[in-house]
Amino acid sequence: MTTNPHPLRDLALAFRALHVPGDPLVLANAWDAMSARVVADAGAAAVATTSAGLAWALGAADGDRLDRDTALAAVARVAAAVGVPVSADIESGYAKDAAGVADTIRAVIGAGAVGVNIEDALYEPTAGPLRPVAEQAERIAAAREAADAEGVPLFVNARIDTFLRDGGGVDRTLERAAAFLAAGADGVFVPGAVDPDTIGLLATGIDAPLNVLAGPGALPVTELAALGVARVSVGSGIAQAAYAVVRRAAGELLEKGAYEALAAALDYTALNELAAP
Repeated sequence: MTTNPHPLRDLALAFRALHVPGDPLVLANAWDAMSARVVADAGAAAVATTSAGLAWALGAADGDRLDRDTALAAVARVAAAVGVPVSADIESGYAKDAAGVADTIRAVIGAGAVGVNIEDALYEPTAGPLRPVAEQAERIAAAREAADAEGVPLFVNARIDTFLRDGGGVDRTLERAAAFLAAGADGVFVPGAVDPDTIGLLATGIDAPLNVLAGPGALPVTELAALGVARVSVGSGIAQAAYAVVRRAAGELLEKGAYEALAAALDYTALNELAAP
């Protein structure tokens, strides 16, 4: 008896293969179907969502404020809009416990995504800045098991917020990374690590593809590649830049009655054709 492979299996394998230390996957994070199409049309090999940009587009704040169904409905629209692999930023998993994370992973696969970011930050006012290692490892293990049970080699990217939220250094980051990889993560994302020496130590010390967050003032992709980085993403940066154009154009129009901020707009016909390929 033969079992047909999952329809997303080949796409997931293709996404995995893009994570190469020294030749990193570069992700221009999108937040809705149209931004995903624009990114893909620019030549992106894959599309990743930004949880912040996705939440803002839905009128919500970032930081575990969206419910699973609302967030993943948006991810499904992104995945349906492009032909390249899609990775979903699912914050801490849209769930209170590991069993709930497994439910989320099944829904992510149902939405058509072949990768996820799962972060270890906590946003409750009475909680510590990071989830305890053992608890986070349990959540990652649940994600791995759920994906494997579906027959999809989902790329589980373990986000570690030591540099963003609690001042933890390289050693603390490496300890958490080792635990999360042992639990089934495929890669490690360390936003906030920007110093070249730090990034080099992380790339050397983590036995998996390293993802860093880039933006204005960060090292160019070529230099990150030389340090051994395997994935470079810009998070909410492009969404923030897009909303800056909205604010600038609106302010200019309302305050001066002028339209110069619109001069660099993309062509209407080209966008309309992109919206209905």
